[in-house]
Amino acid sequence: MNRHARFSLLLGLSALVAVAVFGFSPEKLSAQSAGDVTFAADVAPILQASCQECHNPEGVGPMSLLTYEEVRPWAPMIREKVSTREMPPWHVDKNVGIQQFKNDVSLSDGEIEKIVQWVDSGAPLGNPADLPPPLEWPSGEDWRLESLLGRPPDLIVPSTSFDVVANGLDQWHTPVVEIEGLDGPRWVLANETKPSYPLGRRVTHHANSSVLRVVDGEEQRAGFSNFGIGKPYDIYPLNTGMMVQPGDQLSWNIHYYPIGQEVIGEVAEVGLWFYPEDEPPQFATAGDQSFGSYRSDDQEMVIPPNSRQITQGIHVLQQNARIHSFRVHEHLIGTGQSLEAVYPDGRVEILGKAGWHPSWHITYLYEDHVAPLLPKGTVLIITAWYDNTENNPWNPDPNTWVVHGRRTGDEMSHMWIGISYFDDGQFEYLVAERERVLEELGIATAGEEDGG
Repeated sequence: MNRHARFSLLLGLSALVAVAVFGFSPEKLSAQSAGDVTFAADVAPILQASCQECHNPEGVGPMSLLTYEEVRPWAPMIREKVSTREMPPWHVDKNVGIQQFKNDVSLSDGEIEKIVQWVDSGAPLGNPADLPPPLEWPSGEDWRLESLLGRPPDLIVPSTSFDVVANGLDQWHTPVVEIEGLDGPRWVLANETKPSYPLGRRVTHHANSSVLRVVDGEEQRAGFSNFGIGKPYDIYPLNTGMMVQPGDQLSWNIHYYPIGQEVIGEVAEVGLWFYPEDEPPQFATAGDQSFGSYRSDDQEMVIPPNSRQITQGIHVLQQNARIHSFRVHEHLIGTGQSLEAVYPDGRVEILGKAGWHPSWHITYLYEDHVAPLLPKGTVLIITAWYDNTENNPWNPDPNTWVVHGRRTGDEMSHMWIGISYFDDGQFEYLVAERERVLEELGIATAGEEDGG
């Protein structure tokens, strides 16, 4: 039997399976009349834009969604996941806060409607000529930023190796390593943390790192790079970077979780991409910083059995600042967090609110023209919600008291905030530049909207 005949036979068998399992008829599978929603013309472009990055043979998704033959058996499940907005994973509350993000993979109402109509009409292929050219997705061994920035990392800093046992409780690896290979100060424009592939990605719950530097006998620490599912890399705002220099160290905090298979010699790596030496950025960033949502002087985390709880963290900015990203972090009982700013003039603004899903560590990257500019004295309020009841599908035991702890079975709640600090002159420049950009975009400022 030649290749064409085998393909025809397989396609015919697939159609019979679709009829038996999903109620799709062969006529519907190939239907394409005026106004029809088809895979080739309508659904495939949506999957390319928002789904295939994870759903490819080497992605973190449980199935590949690159071709019609791969997608069609999952059509009813895809309909359910997208109509409930469970997929693609994007947990920002669309009703409050800033909504413009560089990495927004969420589907529009129109895209969801197209997918629902496609499935309800029998998931037709349509005209194969309408299919978009296939995309070539990177291997799990590749640096994601390499394809985006057009070059490999300028410097790679590995952790020391660690043997992850096959079975047991959470494990942590906290080495401190020299940043070798620097012949002078360099400004970092982007970084990416990558466990080994494939087993390293499976056992690594998250991998955080900080730059350590000794200045006048005192150790200074700056949050640098993070890895978690949904959080592959950091690109700093335009004309903004973080300096590393000879003598700096990288302090790792890597959380491993056994998967039933021993993993020997696991090593995580941080890739650094530099600004050209003769083109340093204008501004420095403090990178990712952890802002707590509890553990103030009068509050500790204690969540009684079969209860819901709220905690808040209050942080007063001692310098002018710009926030370029935020990322929720909780464990199994947490359900989400919000970030509010109380400005020195009394105005209150919700900067963002996002639900929490233990399987995802998504960093929400603000578009440059909406990244919050916060004057000195602004109060940041981080509110966190917890659900220690049987209604929480991730809750292992609603009859247990839950307290703070590093283990997955304990609870933790803080927000990673990408933040930069500025003196008054720099901040005035950024405010004026923001107003200029908004005017070019035809977007009114808050004062203009209020008639001020």
